[in-house]
Amino acid sequence: MSFTESTGRQRVDDYRSPMAGTDPLVALAAGLDTEVAQYFLVSARCGCFMQAARSLNVRPTILRKHLAQLEEQLQRTLFRFQGSALTLSRDGQLFHAQLVALAHERKLPVIEQPLIRLAVADTIVHDILGRDLVSLLRRNASVRLEIISLDSDLSLQAVSADVVVWLGGAEAMAPGPSFAVSEPQCLAQLDYLPHIAKRYSRVTARPASLDDLADFLLVQWHYERQVEHFRPWNDIVDQRLAGVVQLHSYALMLEMIRCSACIGLLPGYMSRFDRGLIALPGLFDGPMQRQVWMAVSSQSKDDAQVQMIVELIHNTFSERREWFEG
Repeated sequence: MSFTESTGRQRVDDYRSPMAGTDPLVALAAGLDTEVAQYFLVSARCGCFMQAARSLNVRPTILRKHLAQLEEQLQRTLFRFQGSALTLSRDGQLFHAQLVALAHERKLPVIEQPLIRLAVADTIVHDILGRDLVSLLRRNASVRLEIISLDSDLSLQAVSADVVVWLGGAEAMAPGPSFAVSEPQCLAQLDYLPHIAKRYSRVTARPASLDDLADFLLVQWHYERQVEHFRPWNDIVDQRLAGVVQLHSYALMLEMIRCSACIGLLPGYMSRFDRGLIALPGLFDGPMQRQVWMAVSSQSKDDAQVQMIVELIHNTFSERREWFEG
């Protein structure tokens, strides 16, 4: 198998097609750089340069540059816009047919992306990482990523993943992942406070003591009943004979606080995540805290795709550091 001297990339003429003839379209298709051929075929399939760039995990400017050079080399227009829709010109259709035929003939393998497994605490992916993970997928549509939600200590112990982000105490491994990982890193310390929706809480009517909570409906996420650090709050909820709702869904608990005049225990950053919610400090004597920990599987810690996820998590927490300060 031969490679180009300048780029080392595989060329189409490594699998010289009997269809190659004197037609410039045919001749160029047979000798086209594989990467440029992929740029053209994916753009034709997607009907959108932006989506094609996402699928290929390249910048749109790079994609357009290579396609412009291809058109200049052919001295023909391959793409055209019909309104806002990107379509192939007549020459583009002929060139596409030739490349497809050659691709079938060569049976070029699809480049498989490694599967990256990210296990992350339910609250963290919902409140903190979700938006940046969506941005990652918008930039890289070819990534293979499995996101596993951790909603209990049991799920943390049972999971196997490349990257794990969980909530715990001051000691990272109590509890922690059950498989071999790199030394855990503490990303942030979270202070938890009762919260209520602003629209249901006039300043003069907000509870100022634990006794005042008797006039409000309390809502509790079921998982947090087992968290020792939340014992002061959990004791109040357990003593309730009425006016309490327990939920197995974190997202539904948030919705009830927003829309049902409930009071629930949430991380102190919540008023930054949702400006419609407000914290109620001073109700409990001591702090209720948890730490956010991250660890990477010892087997995959050097993988480039894993490091991309780790870097994204570090950047996200760094950009939101004000959320976790006092």
